[in-house]
Amino acid sequence: MIKHIVFWRLKDFAEGTAKQENAQKVKTMLEEMRGKIPGMLKLEVGLDFERSESASDIALYTEFDTRASLDAYQSHPLHMKVKEFLPLVRTERRVVDYEV
Repeated sequence: MIKHIVFWRLKDFAEGTAKQENAQKVKTMLEEMRGKIPGMLKLEVGLDFERSESASDIALYTEFDTRASLDAYQSHPLHMKVKEFLPLVRTERRVVDYEV
């Protein structure tokens, strides 16, 4: 099994919208992928409520059956939609991919 975890920090204001609204939009876009990506076994999206200096704003946790499924996800149209929007509203991205 492959685990793919991503954290984002968002700009305070971007695309005419405040951070919390953009965070909710990203969450919705990510959750639209649930059950629609071949090989994706699990998808969770969390929005940070602490808002501490060291926190990220959004966390994505996904599980895939194989590395090939993770690779295919990278170019899936639903994922591409998110990948096009996020650079407009984020300041930072961190990712970890590992196999268990």
